[in-house]
Amino acid sequence: MAAPMRSIDALPKAHLHLHFTGSMRHGTLVELAERDGVRLPPALVDEWPPQLRATDEKGWFRFQRLYDTARSVLRTPDDVRRLVHEVAEDDASEGSVWTEIQVDPSGYAAKFGGITAFTDLVLECVEEAGAAYGIGMAVVIASNRTRHPLDARTLARLATQYAGRGVVGFGLSNDERRGDTAAFAPAFAIARRAGLRSMPHGGELRGPASVAAVLQYLQPDRIGHGVRSVEDPEVLAAVARAGITLEVCPSSNVALGVYDTFEEVPVRTLVEAGVGVALGADDPLLFGARLSGQYAALRAAQDFSDAELAELARMSLRGAYAPDDLRERSLAKIDAWLAADPT
Repeated sequence: MAAPMRSIDALPKAHLHLHFTGSMRHGTLVELAERDGVRLPPALVDEWPPQLRATDEKGWFRFQRLYDTARSVLRTPDDVRRLVHEVAEDDASEGSVWTEIQVDPSGYAAKFGGITAFTDLVLECVEEAGAAYGIGMAVVIASNRTRHPLDARTLARLATQYAGRGVVGFGLSNDERRGDTAAFAPAFAIARRAGLRSMPHGGELRGPASVAAVLQYLQPDRIGHGVRSVEDPEVLAAVARAGITLEVCPSSNVALGVYDTFEEVPVRTLVEAGVGVALGADDPLLFGARLSGQYAALRAAQDFSDAELAELARMSLRGAYAPDDLRERSLAKIDAWLAADPT
């Protein structure tokens, strides 16, 4: 008989890598599409979750096309409100005490009256949802590296207007094989001057050189993904020295072909090198697993003990830009979770 294990859903944790449209429930996507007569491809209906592999340009294009299709069903303020409330409900049910949701307002501006109006709407919904479900929530404004760096500066200036008012950081996402990382440095400088944290993606589809470029030009506080830093000992050591938390997303790493199996995702290697790791779901709408699923994958595939899972949860809270009192209360609850007998 297998030894009893503690409930992962009961483990307090922070969720630091979650994209806006990609956080939508699958059932909500289908319902909204039916309401407005949007024809969803089979990969988002009968064949969901889709079979993805983004290690080449064609694969990434397919992933992005599915993401854009999903985004198209968000048409009204109530749709946005529903998405955010369901994120809060789902994360709270899986033990998240603090969730940072990442959004590029320019992708929604045309339907919602511009980037400022859309950002106002999202922040209003985040405040409502966090209060309704008893979790802390914040927003990361993300720029798109496939667009011109001047667009990133516009978004950085937008983000600074909300510093201290629900926006905690500035990011850079999409296909990291595109664009010149150094060209986005001015946008990140704008955000940093306003006190926002730097949270670019790097080291997922490209190797450790991508992480090195992010370190050199964008002065990150956290890095989205960053797993491929393990391929270069010097880059890995630099991440550890800088005290940077990596937002590691096992389900998306495997789905997109960064690694073939969950056994290969190098979480232990990162932790043993002194790097903070915060597990995240990335885009559960496309990858089929939410926050607890990331912890469950490491328990099942890599035999992570409850003590190791608890330490990952602690690292997620240490890497979060949550109020100090929430962090300290939650760290104490992690200790209590680990001290309790498994059932």
